[in-house]
Amino acid sequence: MNRIPELFGTMVFGDEAMRERLPAHVYESFRRCLEARQTLDLDVADAMATAMKDWAVEHGATHYTHWFQPMTGVTAEKHDSFISPTDDGKIIMDFSGKELVKGEPDASSFPSGGLRATFEARGYTAWDPSSYAFIKDGTLCIPTIFYSYGGSVLDKKTPLLRSSDALDRQARRILALFGNTDVNRVITSCGAEQEYFLIDKELHDCRRDLMYCGRTLFGAKPPKGQELDDHYFGAIKPRVQGFMNELNLELWKLGVYSKTEHNEVAPAQHELAPVFTDANRAADHNQLTMELMKTVAARHGLTCLLHEKPFAGVNGSGKHDNWSICTDTGENLLNPGTSPQNNARFLLFLVAMIKAVDEHQDLLRVSVATAGNDHRLGGNEAPPAIISIFLGDELTDLLETLEKKETYDPKDHADLNLGVDVLPRLRQDTTDRNRTSPFAFTGNKFEFRMLGSAISISCPNTILNTIMADTLMQFADELEGAEDFSHALNRLIRRTYREHKRIIFNGNNYSDEWTQEAEKRGLLNLKTTADALPYYISDKNVALFGRHAVYSENEVHSRYEILMEGYAKTLKIEAHTMLEMARKDIFPAVCAYMKDLSSTAMQKKSILPDLEADLECSLLTRLSKLSSDLYRLTETLEADLAKASTDADCKEVAEFYRDIILPDMQNLREVADEIEMLTGADYWPYPTYGDLLFHV
Repeated sequence: MNRIPELFGTMVFGDEAMRERLPAHVYESFRRCLEARQTLDLDVADAMATAMKDWAVEHGATHYTHWFQPMTGVTAEKHDSFISPTDDGKIIMDFSGKELVKGEPDASSFPSGGLRATFEARGYTAWDPSSYAFIKDGTLCIPTIFYSYGGSVLDKKTPLLRSSDALDRQARRILALFGNTDVNRVITSCGAEQEYFLIDKELHDCRRDLMYCGRTLFGAKPPKGQELDDHYFGAIKPRVQGFMNELNLELWKLGVYSKTEHNEVAPAQHELAPVFTDANRAADHNQLTMELMKTVAARHGLTCLLHEKPFAGVNGSGKHDNWSICTDTGENLLNPGTSPQNNARFLLFLVAMIKAVDEHQDLLRVSVATAGNDHRLGGNEAPPAIISIFLGDELTDLLETLEKKETYDPKDHADLNLGVDVLPRLRQDTTDRNRTSPFAFTGNKFEFRMLGSAISISCPNTILNTIMADTLMQFADELEGAEDFSHALNRLIRRTYREHKRIIFNGNNYSDEWTQEAEKRGLLNLKTTADALPYYISDKNVALFGRHAVYSENEVHSRYEILMEGYAKTLKIEAHTMLEMARKDIFPAVCAYMKDLSSTAMQKKSILPDLEADLECSLLTRLSKLSSDLYRLTETLEADLAKASTDADCKEVAEFYRDIILPDMQNLREVADEIEMLTGADYWPYPTYGDLLFHV
């Protein structure tokens, strides 16, 4: 393991490789353009392309690809080889600056929400030099943005970059008011904690629902789940540890700061957490992490499930987005320091976040809205669908004191006496951790806990950056014109807290009392994706994105259309999968079992006429009724699916699937799961929950 520092980043064309291979003037020109956010000259791009190609070929690459993130939720690649024919019929390995900077995939084959018609195929990829190129599976991958012939954005990376620029501009205006004029760039940093399930691949491949939908649509609860809390942080099984070891090595080669690994709460569930990096690279790294989890798992005879709720009755998987704001001089702007009451700059950024979250609860809920995540949110395993902020008692008390214009008396956080002489005395933290909170302050960052495990972190961070930029813009507009900065600053902090403190809640977000209290406070409770998505295109939010040049109005509407359609399509696929499983597998299985039960009962009667076949007859009666119910419910589901309009507005279609199809699916599942509990194990057509969760 001493070789890990040498191994780290070996498959990345990073700063060290650039300095080694580029002429000094080219490298300096590249760095200047990057820091000034300017376009590269073609001669610099040509030199960069040649050096990148030579490095890649030396590491075994034969092809290159523009690696981008369309609105599918996964990454996309089109591979081209480095070969170029020569006049003598041979080839050379060649790669130009033009090929590096720009590519042309088919834009009409990706979701566009109406921005591209089927016949309008032209689209472009453009190199993002702020994220390093890397080698994956023998191909040089160049991170790029993706846009249409008319310039409309078709990817997730571009809005994130735009929102980062917006936040940078507004944050530097605020810092200038405090005399921090040496800051050239304000950066959002992220660390995405990734939860996932590992199950045996052979068992996975026996279930249509897992193969088509990524989650189980049927499955009775096993005798043991997570009740004993014995899996969380427990000893990692050898097979899982082997997967984790290889995954870490592959991630480290790609420059991903994989740091922490452990068992999560549910059986077969685990977590990986990286060290923080800037939001753009963090998003790229998280996409790579999810992809590698699947490929490495397959090499170990496992399947990695990233669905938010693959198994009913046990915890689903989330992705905690740890978000902070830092300067290029190394300061964390959300660090309260040793005395937050004397850190006015921190307090201003803190109340800016409070105001931003309160005013834009709808957008934060939209940013995590998927059909899969709807199964998690509010399920006493993840934050509820109601947005609130956890600050902890000390910061809340401080802000309450400031609002009342009283003198703050900081609490004495004494050492913790653990009652064992040999143990060191530990300093008590200023805030507890609240795992039920959707948006919790955790010392020097906010932890956005509502993300589903399969989601790209680009959209949530785009939203966070944008709403914070908007609030800081309002603050800067007010403070830059103030005659007395200190007086105006104090007044602004107090007023902002007073007007937006309804969003702060330090208690149990799982409780029914909080749901009632949140309603009294006027907080939104958008329980489903279909409830949340219409807020995306409200006049308020379209104007917000336009003010900061993050999305045009057409781009906002396109994302709304894509997400609404994706929600309905997901439920449609799940419903049809349920019908196929019920009719082709569950019906035949229960009929075969009932046939053998009947035969057993008849044999009993023929051998011992006086013996009642109570067991068999009772079981047959129950299974017969349940089978009839199952058939009836499949007919209902099929009939309702036929009613789903393909021509209606996407909102109407999504609401139909939410209100009609989802309840049909739940009713069908309840009956099928009861049948599973009564059917002999040798007859049941699928691996059970017990097999899937405890087999690895």
